[in-house]
Parts: sequence; structure tokens; C-alpha cells
Amino acid sequence: MIGLLFNPLSGRIRKRKDAIRRVLAEIPGATCSEVTNEPEINASVDAFVRADVDLLVIIGGDGTVQGVLCHLFATQPLARWPALTIIPGGTTNMTALDLGICGKPEFILQQLKGDLLKQIPPVFLQRHVLCIEQAGVAKVYGMFFGVGLIARAVIFSQSKIKQLGITGEIYSGLITVVYLIGLIFGRRHGAWAPVRMSIIERNIELHHGTYAFLFASTLDRLLFGMRPYWGKEEEPLHITFVRQKPNRPLRSLLALLSGHGGSLKEQDGYHSCNTGALELLIDDDYIVDGESYRASSENGPLRITAAGPITFLGAGKVNSQS
Repeated sequence: MIGLLFNPLSGRIRKRKDAIRRVLAEIPGATCSEVTNEPEINASVDAFVRADVDLLVIIGGDGTVQGVLCHLFATQPLARWPALTIIPGGTTNMTALDLGICGKPEFILQQLKGDLLKQIPPVFLQRHVLCIEQAGVAKVYGMFFGVGLIARAVIFSQSKIKQLGITGEIYSGLITVVYLIGLIFGRRHGAWAPVRMSIIERNIELHHGTYAFLFASTLDRLLFGMRPYWGKEEEPLHITFVRQKPNRPLRSLLALLSGHGGSLKEQDGYHSCNTGALELLIDDDYIVDGESYRASSENGPLRITAAGPITFLGAGKVNSQS
């Protein structure tokens, strides 16, 4: 049995929702639920779990995926979870792209329908999920965490650039370029303000100071196929951070973005590692899969750990041309 969770308000879906609805109605053995907010997502996920669906198809963006993950982790043991797959309909869709799923939503759904009718064997992938928690605040689950320049860029883009109607990696690339140019040319205030924090691993404060940004992810690749982390440890969380005023910012940031961060040195302000847990003492905004939150050191450290892994249906069964 298949459950279809459809968010018609996701960025890439709004102009395609009628075409998508037509395809959804043709998928055999499937039940569709349209959702536009957290209570609707929660209620629909509960109904699908009670119905014992084998596959939950999320048609939406990273925020919709995050909502599903948060509710499943809060309410269900992993043994009760259906397999998940994502039809990328949001602005950035990093989780779907990491699974190799790309293209226009209606075309991917057509491919899924055809694969189901032909009973093509599925291709499953395992991914850990970030668990972000702080005392007094509900746990947040997702695939990408960012603070500093990254969080400020996302928050700014949601209020300004999104109004232009640009979506996908072009949208994210535009935001990234604008902010990196500001960083390279020395902008240090407002949207380019650095973040002060202490970084703790295994109960030891290893780093303290002012940073341009820090991000953590369990995804193998980020936007444009980038893999901007170079740790060698056999751990599920990929962590990268850059200190404020790093040496050779233009040359070094190009190496970071092109996936050649292994040449960057910690003494020059660049650090990357893989770990199982990370704690931050911080008073600032952060983002998880495009959704913004606020951390306060008065509540103790913000703790990031790996949950799962969980099972996704990958591109071997769900994919199409763009």
C-alpha cells in the first residue's frame, strides 16, 4: 500500500499542482492526502501509519520532508516506519537530490507510476538524520543544519529573493554567490554578521571564537553536487566551519565549494570532520532544512546527533528528466 503526501504550496508545485493531481489519481494502490501545514502533515502521517502503508511518497520540498521526519521520530519507533521517497517540489530539494531524484515533479510521478505497474524491483538507500535538541525546546529532525552566514542567507532569501519566483538550485546558487561575494569583500555587519560560539565534542570544548559559518549534514552531496567536507572519520555527521576572517578567502572558498577542501588548513581558519555528536554554545538563529529557529545558551548547549538510519527509495526507481 502506498501513501501520497502532497503539499500543493511547495515552491515548484504551485504552478504544476493540477498536472500533479492528475498523475496522483492514476497511481495504483495509492491513497493521497493534501497537506499545507504542520497539523495536517501530522494527521496524515498518523493515518498512513495506522493503515500500515509500505511506502510514503512525499511530494514537496525539504520543509515538508522535515515535518514528516519530526513527527515520525516523535511518535513512532523505527520498526513502524514505512519506506520514504521524495518527489522534489520545493525550492532547494537537497534531500531528494542526494538520493539521486531530480526532474519535474509530474514527470517523476509518471515514472513512479510506470515502475509500480511494471513491478520493477526497488532500490533502497539508508540515510541518517540530524537530531537537534536543546533543553526546554522540542527536538528538530532534518538533513542539513546551518548557522552564521548560511542561516542569515536562508532567512533573508525567504523574505526577499523568494518573491521573484526563482526555485531550484539556481535560486540557492544565486543566494550563495551574493553572500560569498560579501564575505570575500569584507562585509561583517547585518546579513553578513559572524556568529560567536563554542564548539564541543565528547564534552571537550575544542573551538571557541567568531565564525563566518558552520554547517552539519548527513547528506552525501549538497547543492550542485558539492561535497564541502573532508573529514576521514567513520561517523555519520559531516561538519564544516570557517572562522571569521580566514586566510586567502577567495582561493580557499573556491576550493571549499569545488569539493577540494582537503587542501585547506585549520591554522588558516578552515575545519572539517565527521563525528557522531556535536554541541554548540550559541545565542543566534540557525536553520534546519530551510526552516529557521533560535538557540539560547541560557538553555545549555545545542546538541546535534545522528538518528536512524532510515530507509529511502532512491533514484533507481524514482527519477525522470528535467
